[in-house]
Amino acid sequence: MSTTFERTQRIVIIGGGPGGYEAALAGRQLGAEVTLIERSGVGGSAVLTDVVPSKTLIATAEAAEAIMEAGEVGVQFFARGERGRAVKPEIAVNLTAVNQRLLRLAAQQSQDMHEQLERAGVRILTGDGRLDGPGRVIVSTGSERKRVDFDECEADTIIVAVGASPRELSAAKPDGERILTWKQLYGLEDVPEHLIVVGSGVTGAEFASAYRSLGARVTLVSSRDQVLPGEDADAAALIETVFLRSGMELLSKARAERVENTGSGVRVTLADGRVVEGSHCLMAVGAVPNTAGIGLEEAGVQLAESGHIRVNRVARTSIPSIYAVGDCSDFLPLASVASMQGRTAVYHAMGDAVDPVERRNVTSNIFTHPEIATVGFSQKDVEEGVARGTVFKLPLAANPRAKMQGIKEGFIKLFASRTSGTVIGGVVVAPRASELILPIALAVEHRLTVDQLASAMSVYPSLSGGITDAARAMHVIRE
Repeated sequence: MSTTFERTQRIVIIGGGPGGYEAALAGRQLGAEVTLIERSGVGGSAVLTDVVPSKTLIATAEAAEAIMEAGEVGVQFFARGERGRAVKPEIAVNLTAVNQRLLRLAAQQSQDMHEQLERAGVRILTGDGRLDGPGRVIVSTGSERKRVDFDECEADTIIVAVGASPRELSAAKPDGERILTWKQLYGLEDVPEHLIVVGSGVTGAEFASAYRSLGARVTLVSSRDQVLPGEDADAAALIETVFLRSGMELLSKARAERVENTGSGVRVTLADGRVVEGSHCLMAVGAVPNTAGIGLEEAGVQLAESGHIRVNRVARTSIPSIYAVGDCSDFLPLASVASMQGRTAVYHAMGDAVDPVERRNVTSNIFTHPEIATVGFSQKDVEEGVARGTVFKLPLAANPRAKMQGIKEGFIKLFASRTSGTVIGGVVVAPRASELILPIALAVEHRLTVDQLASAMSVYPSLSGGITDAARAMHVIRE
């Protein structure tokens, strides 16, 4: 009589960002033997240099903006000057203290995540991982030229979560002093006198908005005719209006051809010959996946021309034992999506119940002032017939809570099926839109109708009441 022993499944994860972190926890929850390889710290660049620091900086900018706008709701700041006369004080931003705080918060978040993985029983290796075929990962330290291999991990499942890095242009090489990527901003000691932001996508718009609120003069160079190309047109137009009203200079249909550090500042030369001079330049021209040189192609993994790893809806690559999650995959580059992909990949690999990630149910947010949150089908989808729906837009100016808080710009927009009234998408432009979008996301996820959404009891007065008001306005009497 023979006895069959079932071996514990071995999962090796390359990269400890949101996707790798969640995959590791899910693997341990299901009883797998999990090894996570990360070179810079648990949380990866998302926690240490990207999402956590940038959103902390933006939160500081919001605080500065709130102080500057306080007079509109009757709050005034004065100090006593000579002879007891009231003097309006200046509002100063200590950028050194701001950057120290955000980096400290990022480091603490990374440490918290590291301890959580250790408590869960995850083996953590500090170094770089590269594939040696579909079932083994080599771990090394040092640069590619002076690489030292120190471990190798056999794996039943490999999850690649190596993220992405800022795209660099040869004619605008970041130097960490005046020509900067978004990872290098946190070394600045003072608010830039004049920050030129090249790129008007999400990253460029967010930092342009934040540094303008912190008191910098900002010039935004956009190669398109409007900021935030690809986003809801009404939302992008509103943000552009807010930018211009704040004093930001916007150069549309302008492509930066060369950026130079002059020693005392920067010189940006545009393709049409115009020259813009400032104190610093932020290059926000996209990101490239960190997939080169880690053995993917040798293992048979298919890559897109951009270098992103091709995956299906459960994050599986062309090789059954290898999955890819987060910004290195060809799915959506969002931390929340990476986390969901990480869990989904592990569930699928270990035979657990899987709910594949549905692209149209993904909620995203742009942290400008005000924020832009979206979910589901867009108005463009409706207009082009991709989705058969109706559109309703409710300006926030009519909302009582918005009036109380001095909110002038913003709106709530819902998209619903023409036949069933099912909510198929939405847009919120408002302070804390990232919080307000959740009811609409739930409606999209669970296929609620506008009548069902409207039947929820919202607080009066509240900004969220605008969502139920919009849904109520879309009610259609059906026979």
